Amino acid sequence: MILLLTTVLFVSVSYAEEEVTTNDGAITINIYYSGKKGNAKKFVKEMEKSGTADAVRKEKGNIRYEYFYPSNSKDTVLLIDSWESQQALDVHHASPMMGKIAELRNKYDLHMKVERYVEDINGIPKSDDKFIKK
Repeated sequence: MILLLTTVLFVSVSYAEEEVTTNDGAITINIYYSGKKGNAKKFVKEMEKSGTADAVRKEKGNIRYEYFYPSNSKDTVLLIDSWESQQALDVHHASPMMGKIAELRNKYDLHMKVERYVEDINGIPKSDDKFIKK
């Protein structure tokens, strides 16, 4: 599956309100959380320890909710957050869970860079197959 890239940058600690177009395919959002003095990693630790991350993973329509640590930045954490559809993501954004997540982002004074990807319904072109080791 190839993903098409649409980049949206958020510098504040909350999502900007925007009109969203309907998309019937899966959506993946990469969120780069950054903060000072290891705060991004502390945020992840609290998300996991409190059960908040697991609760998101159990939400209907969630495909993936996983944190990674980029090797080139000690003050950044990458969250890969995937949903079956825009509708599933909208339900998540309207849930009380988002209040808890926003509260923790504020607690750790995190800033965000967000990249949004949508599923390419045509899949990987045959011409790209030679570059993929299976």
